[in-house]
Amino acid sequence: MTCSNCGTTCGPESRFCPSCGAMLAAGARPVLAQSAQDEKTVAMLCHLTALAGLIVPFGNLIGPLIVWLMKRDTSPLVDSTGKESLNFQISMTIYLLCSFLLVFIVIGIPLMMVLGIIDIALTIVAAIKTANGEAYAYPFTIRFLR
Repeated sequence: MTCSNCGTTCGPESRFCPSCGAMLAAGARPVLAQSAQDEKTVAMLCHLTALAGLIVPFGNLIGPLIVWLMKRDTSPLVDSTGKESLNFQISMTIYLLCSFLLVFIVIGIPLMMVLGIIDIALTIVAAIKTANGEAYAYPFTIRFLR
């Protein structure tokens, strides 16, 4: 059998092309499997879409949730990265709500600013680590999704 995607000759029992990873089907055009780079890109988007919270209220939860729900069944990397991102953003939202209550005793304002900076910085660090293929676990995270 010959891969119609790259032209490589494959054995009759092969299901995937050894050269390009395309799925081989009798009489059908091969379907490309999602590449590792595409997986890393979508996983990185799980982190970066959390920055939507800077523009849209609760966008830090909605962005990662949408990406995770769309791709969690097709990619284990996106599934674990999406859960990690969502857990961190839910935790940060809880911390920000608690610090909002502390505004009345003055400590809440600087605490909210520090939490905002930590949120942005750790989100960017997580996106960079994920783009480089490294697993990243956020600190200060309550694990809601496992």
